[in-house]
Amino acid sequence: MSWLTRYVRRTVGIDCCCALVAGLLAFKLRFASHHHASVYLALSLSLPVIWPIIVALAGGYDPRFVGLGSDEYRKVINAGVGLIAAVAIVSYATRADIARGYVVVALPCTIVFDLFARYALRKWLHRVRSRGGCLRRVVVVGHAPVVASLTEELRRETHHGLSVVAACLAQPADSSGPAIGAEIAGVPAIVGLDTVADVAERMGADTVAVLSCPEISGAQLRALAWELEKTNTDLCVAPALLDVAGPRTTIRPVAGLPLLHVDHPEFTGGRRVIKAVFDRALASVVLLLTAPLLLLATLAIWLADGGPALFRQTRVGKDGKVFTVYKFRTMVLDAEERKAELAVQNEHDGLMFKIRSDPRITKVGRWLRRWSVDELPQLLNVLLGDMSLVGPRPALPEEADRYADHVRRRLMVKPGLTGLWQVNGRADLAWDESVRLDLRYVENWSFVLDLQILWKTVSAVLSGSGAY
Repeated sequence: MSWLTRYVRRTVGIDCCCALVAGLLAFKLRFASHHHASVYLALSLSLPVIWPIIVALAGGYDPRFVGLGSDEYRKVINAGVGLIAAVAIVSYATRADIARGYVVVALPCTIVFDLFARYALRKWLHRVRSRGGCLRRVVVVGHAPVVASLTEELRRETHHGLSVVAACLAQPADSSGPAIGAEIAGVPAIVGLDTVADVAERMGADTVAVLSCPEISGAQLRALAWELEKTNTDLCVAPALLDVAGPRTTIRPVAGLPLLHVDHPEFTGGRRVIKAVFDRALASVVLLLTAPLLLLATLAIWLADGGPALFRQTRVGKDGKVFTVYKFRTMVLDAEERKAELAVQNEHDGLMFKIRSDPRITKVGRWLRRWSVDELPQLLNVLLGDMSLVGPRPALPEEADRYADHVRRRLMVKPGLTGLWQVNGRADLAWDESVRLDLRYVENWSFVLDLQILWKTVSAVLSGSGAY
């Protein structure tokens, strides 16, 4: 039995347990004092059977969504909404006298319990994958640079659950490319596209990923799919378009060809208004809740060296507009003057300046950075409309002046207090990776994505990864 089969069975078991707990809870709350509620007790005991069937019909056990993305959670919610609607329709059509209090507790609780349980199970899976278990074996097909980039990213981001075991390169070996038998990012590299299916079978791969590769025609790709079908090996094809999320893409069959339609990113409109209102509302609430902490931090900084608690700095925002960002001061008073003499110790590539053990950071400042308390005053920038809760990292003017044309697209939206860069390594990220994540956010912004990033920010702050 494969790990995937065991994982799906474990998921079914968790769904049954959640439904049973929710059903018994509803029965206890609604019929605790009733002696003739055997029908609802039977219904509570049958809910663990009904619920997995409904989830299965909604696609909640699809192996493609195991461990990643929001599709799994969305399908659970769809199953719950569908079940509630079915109960309502059946009770109306048959005029059955169903206790609404029971339904209001049992079904929503089933959905909520299941979502939390699946989240916990996914986190367990991620921990197993970080130790090298429960991984899909993948053969990557494409050009050497793209294959190397994907291999290194999957090795770094193990929660994706993909382990590259071999590469089939499209271009012939030359002085700049790998020779036959060479390696790409530590995996065997084979030049040629005629042996992809054989390589996958020999390496025990269960997936073949074809990256953007003009050398492979539609007929060749179809033939490869037929070959992989014999060994039940999955085939994935990546378009040439980089970092564009699924909601922006739609497959449209035209003249027998599956054309990929790409919607334009949304920079204006009603959803942006909702984002702005949400930003200011949540920033106000967080400021009120953290007011005692802000006062404590202010007092600690002032007592440490008698200097001002707030640090003000000019940053570049949306459309290149400059504004003053507010943070708690975590460095000595002459930190900016000492920056030049520390330039040779810069540990960051690209345009950013970072030193892991920066001597300018005070003892209080190191604690504030560890728990990201120094970032909280930026909530004032959110209230003023200069920043958003989620967005690209706010850039310094000297950084923005040196942006390449494609990097300037970061300035199409407001910078954020947190973002994809915050939940994917923070200061540990290389410059190119930081830019890529910011551009991915700009291209694929959605309100749901903002909520996901805010949720992940909490765990990133608690772990302290990349905070220095």
